[in-house]
Formats: sequence, C-alpha cells, structure tokens
Amino acid sequence: MGMKHYPAGFKADAVALYRSRPGATIKSVAADLGVNTETLRNWIRAADGRRPGSHPAAQTAAAAPASDSAEVAALRRRVRELEEERDILRKAARYFAGRDALVNRCQFVEDHQRRFGVKRLCDILGISRSSFYYWRRTAGARTARQAVEAGLAARIRKVHEESDGTYGAPRITAELREGGERINHKRVARIMRTVGLEGVRLRRRQRTTVPDPAAAKAPDLIRRDFTAAAVNTKYVGDITYLPVSGAKPLYLATVIDLCSRRLAGWAIADHMRTELVIDALAAAERTRGSLTGAVMHTDHGSQYTSRAFAEVCRSAGVRQSMGGVGSSADNAAAESFNAAFKRETLKGRKGWLNEREARLDAFRWLTRYNTRRRHSSLGQRSPIAFENAFQTISTTLARAA
Repeated sequence: MGMKHYPAGFKADAVALYRSRPGATIKSVAADLGVNTETLRNWIRAADGRRPGSHPAAQTAAAAPASDSAEVAALRRRVRELEEERDILRKAARYFAGRDALVNRCQFVEDHQRRFGVKRLCDILGISRSSFYYWRRTAGARTARQAVEAGLAARIRKVHEESDGTYGAPRITAELREGGERINHKRVARIMRTVGLEGVRLRRRQRTTVPDPAAAKAPDLIRRDFTAAAVNTKYVGDITYLPVSGAKPLYLATVIDLCSRRLAGWAIADHMRTELVIDALAAAERTRGSLTGAVMHTDHGSQYTSRAFAEVCRSAGVRQSMGGVGSSADNAAAESFNAAFKRETLKGRKGWLNEREARLDAFRWLTRYNTRRRHSSLGQRSPIAFENAFQTISTTLARAA
C-alpha cells in the first residue's frame, strides 16, 4: 500500500539520504524507504546526470590471510601461558582450585593429564574424577551447543546492526522468527547480554505544547481508547522538537493512524506555527486520498486550537478531538511515537550536528518506520505490512459475505 507516484521532494531526500551514508548500498536504502531498488538507482543516476545502464565501480575488499609469523607468535604465547599454569599448579594448588570455576579446572586436567595424570590433578584441584569424566563425555554436545549459540549470536548481531542498534530482544526475536528461526525472546535477551548488545532507551521528554486559554476546544472523542477497527478512521497528532547543536531547533508534526500505527503524514520546519500541523494533515490526506469522516485527536496546543487548523479539518471532512489540558496520557499514542523517534535517532546524543543531518535522519527513520520497523501492538509487523494483511482479510471477508 505504498505510494505509486513519488513527489520530487521525496526523490531528492532519498538521493540525499543515500549520499549521506557512504557505507550503505542502494538496495539497503531502498529497502528502508520502501521503494524498488532500480527506482532509487534511477533517481541517483538522474541526479548525477548519468545515463541508464552506467554503473559506478564496485569496491571489493579481500580479506588478507593471517601471516605465518602471527600464528607462530600466538603459539608461543600459548606455550608461555601453559608454563605459567604449571607453575601456579605446583606453587598455589589450593588457591587455583578455590578461585576457578569447575569447567576451567576440568579443562586444565584435560590439557595436562598425560604429564601429571588424572588422579593426581583431580586431587590437587579438589574435584572428583567422576565429575571430570562426565565433563569429558559431554564435551561433544557442549561444543555443538556452543557452535549453535555462536551462530545465533551472529544472526542476532546482524539484525541489531540492520536496525541501527535500536532493536531490543522482542523485535529481534520477531525478525528471527520471520526468517524461520524457532526461538523465544528470553534466549535472545540472554545472548544479547552475553555479547553486549541492547536496544536504545527512553529519553526525557521536552515540552512543546503551549495551550491557548482563549481558544475554542473540541470534545474528547477518543477518551484514551487508542485503537481503531479500520484504517483511516482515527488519527492522533502531535509536535516534537529536534535539537540541533548550536542552531535553532527543528520541529516535527505527525499524523498517526490508530488502527495500523502508520505515519500517514508528517512535516518538519524550523518553527511551530500553525502551518506546520496543517502541512502534516495535508500530507496525510495525500497518503489516504481522503480523510472524510476520520477523527483527528490532538492536545490543546495553540496550533491545533487555531481557527486556521479548524477550517482545514472542516474542509477535509475531519472531526477534531482533544484530550484534557496538561494530560499527556490523553494523547499517549502520539507521545509514545515521539519518544521512539527520539531515542532511535539520537541514541543518547543531545542533538544533531546540523540541520541537514537532522532532516536526513528524520526522513530515513520516519520512512523506515512505515516500511520496516516492527511494532509490538501489530504482532511485530510494520505498519504497511499490517495494512496489507488487514486489506487482504477485509477483501476475503467481503467476498465471503
């Protein structure tokens, strides 16, 4: 259900996003934006003035094999380590036995049994021979499990990297399951802890709502029910700020569908005037074709209570809805979206280096949010994937009726 005709601004932003990421491929950027790879390639060619069919030289990197000298050095280091362990065994056997885990003691016996004998080493290290023999008998299965864990850790790391380091255990689990992996989120979380991976965390919220006490208020048609039975029926909107180092901040206005959580419309500007939220609503209307009969729920910010915004809503056939003054819970769905956007783009930073970086990061994340980012309330599917499935089910039921 993505766009078929892309505006010039979208094409220009897509090309700029690709050029701003030297390590990215055209295929990966196209996947983030939900467009065909060749479509993006043609946009880039058009921007470069190149003819179709011409290709930039591909860079190849061949991994250099390890040198023999490096292997020899590693072997010599290992010999010195074994000699040190032998000295520790002779001089401080009880200390060694008390400070090392059972598996390390068994391994030490395995490595030195021919020289010292199993019985003598087990006596010195304080372990029973039956424990050692059990450990050795199960070594094959243990090695196999370790190999499986290592492969799984590599796949988890890849998914984590593809999410720009934002996915935690639940979303990574969903990604792996979609690829055919049979795994639960607890195991994923354990492996992530082992290899030092984690998702991004929530940042403190900056207040952007400035209510106008004299403005007209709309009734609360949502009443904290942030669900919808069908797409294009209930929306929430909000404004959040984008901090830019040493410069004036930018502001992002959003329009989010409560059924699919799709970002139907958005706009970015260096101001918080009413035009910002009007532009976001207009973008949503272009995405849906029509917003007639839909509810638009917002807070009491002066932009949303303005006469100009009310007239645009009436013209589009949209019914306005507003929560209580000063209650973030009355617009929790929009607040949650803003929080996810901030933590997954800034990743702990205080702000973007410049306006261009902020706009490109926002463009990539907001587009990727619809096309690829998994949402827990949608069964770990992306908003567009959910809408496609929703439409298929609705069509099937309609034919059956």
